[in-house]
Amino acid sequence: MKEYYSEEQVTERIAMLIKAKTLKGYKLESIDGGIGKAREFYFDDRHWTIRYLVADTGSWLTGRQVLISPFAVLDVNEEEQRISINLTRKQIEDSPSLNSDKPVSRQFEDAYYGHYGWPMYSDGSYMWGAYPDIVRDCEKWRKSASGENAWDPYLRSTHEVIGYHIQAADGEIGHIEDYIIDNETWAIRYLIIDTRNWWPGKKVLVSPQWIKRISWSDCKVFVDISTDLIQESPEYTEESLLTRDYENILHVHYNSKGYWDDESATKERSP
Repeated sequence: MKEYYSEEQVTERIAMLIKAKTLKGYKLESIDGGIGKAREFYFDDRHWTIRYLVADTGSWLTGRQVLISPFAVLDVNEEEQRISINLTRKQIEDSPSLNSDKPVSRQFEDAYYGHYGWPMYSDGSYMWGAYPDIVRDCEKWRKSASGENAWDPYLRSTHEVIGYHIQAADGEIGHIEDYIIDNETWAIRYLIIDTRNWWPGKKVLVSPQWIKRISWSDCKVFVDISTDLIQESPEYTEESLLTRDYENILHVHYNSKGYWDDESATKERSP
């Protein structure tokens, strides 16, 4: 018998934007005890959304990667540096095993999602399959059309992609230092770009929406934006408050719609 919190409890969660490096090291607390700490994250390169938290379990479950889907995340507590997981230790221990040196395959994901009874995020055109958000109401899962507009994801490690160079329309401008994650949808909202090797000490934010293409072999991300426009963009600092006002200024600077506008329209069209 699977144990889940109620829909009312889950919807009380408050979304926030938080850096991946900040989340690294947060304690992972299951329903009946700790399971380790967050080590890194796997994201897909289509929706730029976190698909798994990778747990460092210490001496527990050694020799395998312990992956936690955002479907199981109940709460992220910054003050206590804790991520609450809506699973028991037994459920996690009995989940499909993935060797620590193996990539995440579609076969593994089919078994993993089948173990927990969750709908596959790749069975549909939205960020979370048939829906733009994570839907935790299992009654709605049965109504979704599995396999419609399905796609084959390829997952990347956040740790692996840190350091990739950013190629603007007319030259290189920096490298990826970190990611800013929305802890409600688990979408990567921004890449933090360190430009200090090109310009005097400045960090800027770039949205995955503005990425033109990625050369994984060359470790380079291409954006169709000029270096001047990036250099003149609002500076990001460790003290910056990622408020909606800040985000509005950033998107106006790039003459780009905010992701919140696009997602509001998507939700109106979703089942």
